[in-house]
Amino acid sequence: MLPRPPFFETSVKNYIYGDEVYEYAKAVDAAARKYDVDAIFIAPYTEIRRIAENTDRLFVFAPYMDTLRPGRGMADVLPEAIKAAGATGVLLNHCERPMSLPQIKATIDRANELGLITFACADSIPETKAIAQLQPDIINPEPSELIGTDQASDMGYVVETLKVVKEMFPDILVEQAAGITTGSQIYDFIMAGNDAAGSASGILKSPDPFKLLDEMVFNVRKAKDDREKALGVR
Repeated sequence: MLPRPPFFETSVKNYIYGDEVYEYAKAVDAAARKYDVDAIFIAPYTEIRRIAENTDRLFVFAPYMDTLRPGRGMADVLPEAIKAAGATGVLLNHCERPMSLPQIKATIDRANELGLITFACADSIPETKAIAQLQPDIINPEPSELIGTDQASDMGYVVETLKVVKEMFPDILVEQAAGITTGSQIYDFIMAGNDAAGSASGILKSPDPFKLLDEMVFNVRKAKDDREKALGVR
């Protein structure tokens, strides 16, 4: 089961660790319940089980996985192990862990074997188009140079990447996340037609992360309601 659009996505990267990750995940879960939206939480491997077992509205994702199978190996990330820990999906091709197209394809195939949701990052518009043809469940187009900054993708890029994906595969969910630091950006990107928006460093580097988190999830809900109102959905 995929998250219901529009949804929210966040991660912690290496800004926090241990109990702070768990506390942040619980705050995301609380906001998701408060505003009745789904949320993806990309967790460090060490925290997947604790978060998955103690939250209700989070889709807990691993930040990467390898394609080996149970048996001989050491220090690789076994797909079966992350699923057993409680992960429902996996992030692919983040700029901090880039992958070749054949690697992405092989990893999507392994994830599909286990029923894990695949969430692939793409940099340029051509890369977005190439990765869409591998049919991950979710694509996050984000220019690498904007990740971790306070500069979000321009609306031209947002609209074009969305169009590229949806014209080929309407069922692939599209999220925007690079450089988002405000709730209004979350709202604008979802109102532009995206299925989700999110933030990681924008929240965790802010003066009041939990307040900004609540503001962003509120804006996911606001965009959902406003889109439904515009379509006449009751």
